[in-house]
Amino acid sequence: MTGPSLPLVPSATSAKFPQLGLGTWKAPKGVASKIVAKAIELGYRAIDCACDYGNEQEVGEGIRNGLKAAQLDRESLFVTSKLWNTYHKPEHVRPACMKTLSDLGLDYLDLYMIHFPISLKFVPFEKRYPPEWVHDPEDPENATMRMEKVPLQDTWRALEALVDEGLIRHVGVCNFPYALLEDLLTYSRIRPSVLQIELHPYLQQPRLLQFCKREKIVVTAFSSFGATSYKELGMDRGHNLFEDDCMKHIARKHGKSVAQVALRWAVQRGTAIIPKTSKVERLVENMSVFDWELGEEDMKAIGALDRGLRYNDPGEFCVSLGMGEAVPIYD
Repeated sequence: MTGPSLPLVPSATSAKFPQLGLGTWKAPKGVASKIVAKAIELGYRAIDCACDYGNEQEVGEGIRNGLKAAQLDRESLFVTSKLWNTYHKPEHVRPACMKTLSDLGLDYLDLYMIHFPISLKFVPFEKRYPPEWVHDPEDPENATMRMEKVPLQDTWRALEALVDEGLIRHVGVCNFPYALLEDLLTYSRIRPSVLQIELHPYLQQPRLLQFCKREKIVVTAFSSFGATSYKELGMDRGHNLFEDDCMKHIARKHGKSVAQVALRWAVQRGTAIIPKTSKVERLVENMSVFDWELGEEDMKAIGALDRGLRYNDPGEFCVSLGMGEAVPIYD
């Protein structure tokens, strides 16, 4: 089963990235393997992973099973993972990548990204993996974040070495604001291929998108449905995209779901999307956004919904979730 052919997004590094991928954040260990395998069978050709998600072994199992069921080779799939905050020192970058490769059961990553422009003190694998945000949750004196001063340039150099070694094919960044991205372009020997950021109708970031378009950096949108992923963390701020009158009106007009409208809007802006789900029917629904279009009036109406409403902000959640001081990377 090969599934439908899905669009690719070109970048300045001559790479072409699948415009639709499966996100695996919060995918339960008991579900991750099955949903990843099914996604590949259905036609998904990009899987977005991260050390911090704590499920890369299960995702790797799903990748193997999915490739086998779809009769595909490894080259058919674009697999992404992310370097966690505790591994920014150059001497920790390669071991972190090797740990991810081992857990996924892969020889290389198509894309490896810095997860946050935040450096935390190193936590050995044998002590806790994934290490998450706080240094030692079992020690009252250390149950908070412990920052580490590591120049991002040093981390990037170590990532470039992984490309040279063939362990990763492309490098990118997540959650980088304009200033850090512009600075990165001044010292990078290997340019970032991808910027992955929070993007949805309530947080549209048009100027950052325009900058990336000019620099031919692919933008991947996460949290395309807004507050949905943040409710259980108490970070949703009471705004539900699925109940938005404008979004519901456009969905009814096209005979689509609000989720499909949100994804189609993102696709028409030229971004890649990585919606996550644990339900097969949602996998199919999320794929069905490439054979129809939103009209100009629809795009303008959704454009007017922008509130600058960011949910994934360490300047807020590091305090609200009791992890320590604010880390205002977007201020």
